[in-house]
Amino acid sequence: MIMENALPVLLSRLDFAWITTMHIIWPPMTIGMSFLLFFLEVAWLRSKDERWYKLNRFFEKIFIINFGAGVATGVTMEMAFGILYGPFSQAVGPFFGNILGFETITAFMYEAGFIGLMVFGWGKISKGMHLFATFNVAVASSLSAYWILVANSWMQSPNGVQYKDGLFQVTNWWNAIFNDNSLWGFPHMWVATFELSLFIFAGVSAWFILKNRNAKLFTKALKPTMLALLIITPLQIYLGDGLGRSVAETQPTSLAAMEGHFHTYLPNGQPNTAWNLIAIPDDAKGENLFSIQIPHVLSLLETHTWNGMVSGMDQFPMNDRPPVLLPFYGFRVMVAIGSFLFLVALWALVLRLKGKFSTRELQKRPIFLKALVFSAFLPYIAIWTGWWTREVGRQPWVVYGMMRTYEGVSKMSMTQEIIWFAGYIVFELAVWAGAWYFFSRVIAKGVDDIPSSAEVHGEHGHAAPAGGGMAKPAFAKPLLKEER
Repeated sequence: MIMENALPVLLSRLDFAWITTMHIIWPPMTIGMSFLLFFLEVAWLRSKDERWYKLNRFFEKIFIINFGAGVATGVTMEMAFGILYGPFSQAVGPFFGNILGFETITAFMYEAGFIGLMVFGWGKISKGMHLFATFNVAVASSLSAYWILVANSWMQSPNGVQYKDGLFQVTNWWNAIFNDNSLWGFPHMWVATFELSLFIFAGVSAWFILKNRNAKLFTKALKPTMLALLIITPLQIYLGDGLGRSVAETQPTSLAAMEGHFHTYLPNGQPNTAWNLIAIPDDAKGENLFSIQIPHVLSLLETHTWNGMVSGMDQFPMNDRPPVLLPFYGFRVMVAIGSFLFLVALWALVLRLKGKFSTRELQKRPIFLKALVFSAFLPYIAIWTGWWTREVGRQPWVVYGMMRTYEGVSKMSMTQEIIWFAGYIVFELAVWAGAWYFFSRVIAKGVDDIPSSAEVHGEHGHAAPAGGGMAKPAFAKPLLKEER
């Protein structure tokens, strides 16, 4: 029997943490950027402005690399469920089997069926059909993400099931799918995909403007991007607040860890309403060794009242408490990044209102442009820290309140654990390095080698390139006997 704190359990957790950490950076950009490519294509078709076409084809290259990396690491993660967490995979089969089946249909059938048309269909299918394919890739990628988030959210708030005879038997599919955590968890993650993709657009555009390479073209991309971020960044903060309040209700131990909140009440019996700005938590002692606190802020954040009671760690047994350090600082890093990105969007608005958003004016403000380049990497860190907070905060449960993590771990030897861990590290790093190598190549080449839409579609007297263009049917003329 594997004990809860045994080394094999720790290795399985670290191994799966590595796999998910290296995978989760890819799907968000696939989801968000697929919609942005659709909007670029709509702008091109409506305005006939060749610049939108150039931008679409350029960012599509980044999308393709990202998509490939996401598929490679996603398949690895699916394998890891059975290899590292066999008992868990078997127990949740009645629910996960259906949910991941739906994800397979949307990702590997629906999405894969249209992504070939989207990537290779330029000049080979009509413009309207290509736009239709791009739209379906965007919808399918969002549906795929939805089913994955349903599965993970159910692990956070396992509604609609009963655990009987070693299996999670579904008693109410509606409650299981639309579980408490998914109602806020999916919108929060889905909007994060747009925030990430928009800041990638903004950061890449700012880099080209800084380098004075096709600066006017990328200024055209930057203007609507920053306007969209003015909506997306505060919306994400609002959704994050809603998710936090949901966690407080359905997973109070996770919320207590996120806030470093050990004591529910003060020595005088009043609710402990103080929010820890920074702290040095000590899990063994059940208290913070040091903290800087702001009174009433915790109650305002979680209950929206001045003196609302928020359950602390002291309300739960020691063996039901998650580690505090990583959720506490992971949550704060995520919140700090979200706030910073909102301020960057406001900065862009101020420049625009002052009439300082032309190419020439932007080039006079390299600090702003460098801030945008820097901001392109921050959503990745926010996604990482948010995911770590979510997963570590659920511990010691793999299915919150119903199945402990050690119960779901495969019974492998130390040697097997280490071999799998090493293999996953090498594979994920190879995918990472390959993706960033090709990203750098695409950005270095820029847009200069992208053929015009007229060339690709064989319009205005231009011949379509080999392998492209709308093929016209040709019929052989039968030869008479004397002509042969």
